Amino acid sequence: MSLDQLPADLPVPEDDGACDHLLGTSLPEIHLPSTNGDTVIYIYPMTGKPNVALPEGWESIPGARGCTPQSCSFRDLHRELKQYANIYGLSSQETNYQQEAKSRLHLPFELLSDHSFILKQALSLPTFSVEGIQRYKRVTLILKDEVIEKVFYPVFPPDENADNVLNWFDTMNN
Repeated sequence: MSLDQLPADLPVPEDDGACDHLLGTSLPEIHLPSTNGDTVIYIYPMTGKPNVALPEGWESIPGARGCTPQSCSFRDLHRELKQYANIYGLSSQETNYQQEAKSRLHLPFELLSDHSFILKQALSLPTFSVEGIQRYKRVTLILKDEVIEKVFYPVFPPDENADNVLNWFDTMNN
């Protein structure tokens, strides 16, 4: 199993309306631990580690698989995206877990840890549970002056999310 390759038969998540209320919402003043104008926050369930099994049934959960390809796509387009916004990844994984992923994947941006689901509570963000552990559903937010200006949800395929964000910025700025 390769974490950076998506299976061809990956189930497609459906838009369940769980993020319809976010557009125009102000980001609350919260503090999230980090691995150190406009902001992009891509929210993902969890980053897997090489040689560590994913949760049971992970690949059959629509929208669960693809966190590493998503992060790598933001890494690969970081130079282009940086002209428009600061990029952050966010999951409920603990900071030390994310530090390993940031280093291993050579991410040029910070990862935020929301282990207590502060942002979920503040914005009513969608989650799911697997093996008794709550995880964020994949959502990408673009903020201008801390107000949500664009919501990508559901995000599929995850490895094209950064391209979609860049295309949105290019369209808005031309």
